[in-house]
Amino acid sequence: MSSKGAAIRVKNLAKRYEVYSRPIDRLKQFLFPRLRAILGRAPAQYFQEFWALKDISFEVKRGETIGIIGRNGSGKSTLLQMICGILYPTCGDIEVHGRIAALLELGSGFNPEFTGHENVYLNASIFGLSNEEIDIRFNAIVDFADIGEFIEQPVKTYSSGMIVRLAFAVIAHVDADILVIDEALAVGDAFFTQKCMRFLRMFMENGTVLFVSHDTGAVRSLCTRALWIDKGVVVREGIPKEVCDSYLEAFFETQQGASLSPNFIMNTSDQSTYFRKDQRQDFINNSNLRNDIKVFDFDPNAASFGRGGAQIIEVILLDINREPLSWIIGGEEAIIKITAKTHEQLISPIIGFHLKDRLGQPLFGDNTYISYLREPLACSIGDLLEAEFHFSMPRLALGDYSISAAIASGTQEDHIHHHWIHDAVYLRSEASSVASGLIGILVTKIELKINNQKNA
Repeated sequence: MSSKGAAIRVKNLAKRYEVYSRPIDRLKQFLFPRLRAILGRAPAQYFQEFWALKDISFEVKRGETIGIIGRNGSGKSTLLQMICGILYPTCGDIEVHGRIAALLELGSGFNPEFTGHENVYLNASIFGLSNEEIDIRFNAIVDFADIGEFIEQPVKTYSSGMIVRLAFAVIAHVDADILVIDEALAVGDAFFTQKCMRFLRMFMENGTVLFVSHDTGAVRSLCTRALWIDKGVVVREGIPKEVCDSYLEAFFETQQGASLSPNFIMNTSDQSTYFRKDQRQDFINNSNLRNDIKVFDFDPNAASFGRGGAQIIEVILLDINREPLSWIIGGEEAIIKITAKTHEQLISPIIGFHLKDRLGQPLFGDNTYISYLREPLACSIGDLLEAEFHFSMPRLALGDYSISAAIASGTQEDHIHHHWIHDAVYLRSEASSVASGLIGILVTKIELKINNQKNA
């Protein structure tokens, strides 16, 4: 890999820890190998090796935002700590080009006995700022953190959210070239998280970001590339949507066993054939408010996973007359019909869907669980389940979208996924009146008036 244009370059990186069964073994390891060497004997080993990372190689170009995902204990935090210089690698090379600022473990870099004021100077100096530079930025840091008079209180009295506020405020004002963030925003309140996200989006216009999160939606939204690490090795690297989908599939497999086979997915003999209707003819074609959304056919061979106790065999959009749609118009009533076939007896089946944007972010969705909570169904082998969701189609901004569908059994919190099919149906918004945001909803009335009434 060439380092030209690279902000971070990692090559053949590995980290080994020595794990001792008993404290005495640590002393033996310190003394006995030296004695055996003096006596000319083969060295002895009193520990077990644990490799937190093994042969990690990747490159982050300037201006890229890389999302790193993986289960707890996969080595994500160890990797970031080595990139930031907190840990030293057992072997391999790391190159960092530019000033790096990191938000890693909660409160890292803070002295709990110092006040927030004192910790601002301590933490900012660690990132290379002089006292004069910190003086200039201090008021902006305090305003960003928004912790009020607590800035003069010891950090040990802070809540976890206040610590994150102050830590993020510091790294946002040290003029870093590279930001490294490790799941710390998960403890912040919604208002501050949104403030941080606005800052990150502005920073990403020119800066480089390494972003670790269990929130795959945030990775899809923020990142230009994703890296999935498991058991210390890179499992997959590439487009965030594809990497997150694979990670999600693997996560469910670890919870409930191997996924269904490709032959099972390819079985499409139970599909029905529908006559498709172009709904646009029912509306005024020259309306400047119309949101034309093209509906593509259900793809039974789309990427999917699950235990195989049931299979989604059809996903289709219908109008209120129950006619299949090849086009739908934002703001109109529609029905999503999902048909599944059971391959084993199921207690409390749940069918649901997500409408996602091109990055894989869920825009909205629902499932059948609450509606049938008091009277759950019981299915036999070979039953056909049909779920229908009636809703007003939101207006969609220009672009591509998809519907994912799934069938599970159990409860909302504890269930088994039998078949989850990604991108079962694609949609394409060809024209739109969405002014801002991800989607638009039908606004029934808009008024603008001048009220000249004076208070008496």
